[in-house]
Amino acid sequence: MIFLLLMVGFLAGVVGSLVGLGGGIIIVPCLLFLGSISTTFHSITPQLAVGTSLVVIFFTGLSSTISYLKYKTVDYKSGLLLFLGSGPGTVIGAWVNNYLHADSFLFFYGLFILFISFILFWKDTMKRPTTVKEKSWRRSYEDQNGTMHHYSFSPVVGLLISFFVGFTSGLFGVGGGALMVPAMIMLFMFPPHVAVATSMFIITLSSVMGSFTHISLGNVHWLFAALLIPGAWIGAKLGAWLNQRLTSKMVVVGLRIMLLVVGVRLLIEGLF
Repeated sequence: MIFLLLMVGFLAGVVGSLVGLGGGIIIVPCLLFLGSISTTFHSITPQLAVGTSLVVIFFTGLSSTISYLKYKTVDYKSGLLLFLGSGPGTVIGAWVNNYLHADSFLFFYGLFILFISFILFWKDTMKRPTTVKEKSWRRSYEDQNGTMHHYSFSPVVGLLISFFVGFTSGLFGVGGGALMVPAMIMLFMFPPHVAVATSMFIITLSSVMGSFTHISLGNVHWLFAALLIPGAWIGAKLGAWLNQRLTSKMVVVGLRIMLLVVGVRLLIEGLF
């Protein structure tokens, strides 16, 4: 059990940090699957899986954010602004999660995972705009090659999108980066590396609020969290390192296939 949870945490940390997802999209399905096949994990309910995942996501986000500090790719000002929407959304999502029955949760979570997999498929076909529209929130970033990137967005739109992302994070125990990163790149003109790093920063802050909410509701399995966190911490550092050196295309392809399989399986379990 110890080795298995360490590996789940490590995989979640690597994938979450590499593509800005947060890692919950790996942890929650794995815990639910283990709960259905093993007596060791039979106590895992959807609420415990989500609450435990958010606690682990905090450490994944913190580890990767610290790593991204070295690359100076975190836009703290934009991250703090967007957190004003995602933070309250996470708390509300956590409370709504507490009222979902197991079958309902599996069904809606399956739909959500399928939606995320389609987002990942669609992301590669999207073309990033080449011109920046003047919005009230304007930012600049100079990359390692000395190239200056300019991007801007409407704070109102940013807050609305981040609130929805935060809500799904608290409801399903995911970081929300699968929704936030494409929005930051395509709608807000963020450079991709800045979008991933800033997404992890927002995820770190939001997961604190979501974690405290789930803790207050008794939705955290502390032993499983303690075993997942070391692997997630190390994996997040590796993911951040790989993000600066590799394209995440192969990882995303594998993730798409896995999400499709898991999403269909959860839908079937929720219905039958």
